[in-house]
Amino acid sequence: MKVTTLHGVRDIRLEDRPAPTVQAPTDAIVQVTAACVCGSDLWPYRGENPITPGDPIGHECVGVVAEVGSEVRSFAPGDFVVVPFCHSDNTCPHCRAGMTSACDHLGVTQGGQGELARVTQAEGSLWKLPEAPREDLVAGVLTLSDVLPTGWHCAVSAGVGPGDTVVVVGDGAVGLCGVLAAVELGAERVVAMSRHPERQEVARRFGATHVVEERGEEGVARILDLTDGVGADAVLECVGNGPAMEQAFGCARPGSTVGFVGVPHGVEVPIRTMFRRNVGLRGGMAPVRHYLPELTELVVSGTIDPGPVFDLELPLDEVAAAYAAMDERRAIKVLLRP
Repeated sequence: MKVTTLHGVRDIRLEDRPAPTVQAPTDAIVQVTAACVCGSDLWPYRGENPITPGDPIGHECVGVVAEVGSEVRSFAPGDFVVVPFCHSDNTCPHCRAGMTSACDHLGVTQGGQGELARVTQAEGSLWKLPEAPREDLVAGVLTLSDVLPTGWHCAVSAGVGPGDTVVVVGDGAVGLCGVLAAVELGAERVVAMSRHPERQEVARRFGATHVVEERGEEGVARILDLTDGVGADAVLECVGNGPAMEQAFGCARPGSTVGFVGVPHGVEVPIRTMFRRNVGLRGGMAPVRHYLPELTELVVSGTIDPGPVFDLELPLDEVAAAYAAMDERRAIKVLLRP
């Protein structure tokens, strides 16, 4: 099969590799019908994470079940499924508490930007749709594998509720999904912090009531001005670097919570600020499977449409161009078709 591999800094290749096989009775093999590049894939692509040359990359995909292990009873070949990027048995104590991303048998999709993907805890991970989505729903359904639940998790972790003023730090696909989540959870004012017109447009389409282009101290000052000096009721940190976390805490009012889902790189938690102002920090890797029943219904019913986070679609054999487009911020998120 063909699968995307990373060989060095900005060295993405599509290679022929042996097709994955069922290695355990809990496994399933999924034929990928749509995949995408995640913002977190850019960390190793840019050399910010360690690289093992030749490793498959990609963890967001949907497709059709091709084969299942003997302990997989709820799925059969031909079923259309969403593949959560984090695999979980959905029965361990952490899964039962809703934290499927901390499962005792946690697995992660590897090589999702390929023709076939192996799911290690298929019974507890896969989410079946009655049929393959209509073409106009493909992009929205694909967001269910990671980016929409991640933005949603950030909003839930920050405690977003009806009437709140919410600030979203980060205008990538996760941040934009955070805007969508905050609106759906009842926020009255949602401020997207973005300096890019095309991303601002999507944020407004998703329900952002304000856009702030300033960063750092100037950005915090703008938020305080918008909130009469109080600060935001909830802040979503959707980047994962130090300046974004610092800005998030600067925007948060005393007694609020910063939700965070950006993979941390060079982040220091401002514990003294948290203590002095009683600002909480909550979040982490999104428990995707936990959110899928609710989010699938919202997407398939048309109540929300996260699909516009994809502003470029390419065939899988142009995956290197997909990475370059996102790396150079010419695309928010790229959908790939094997």
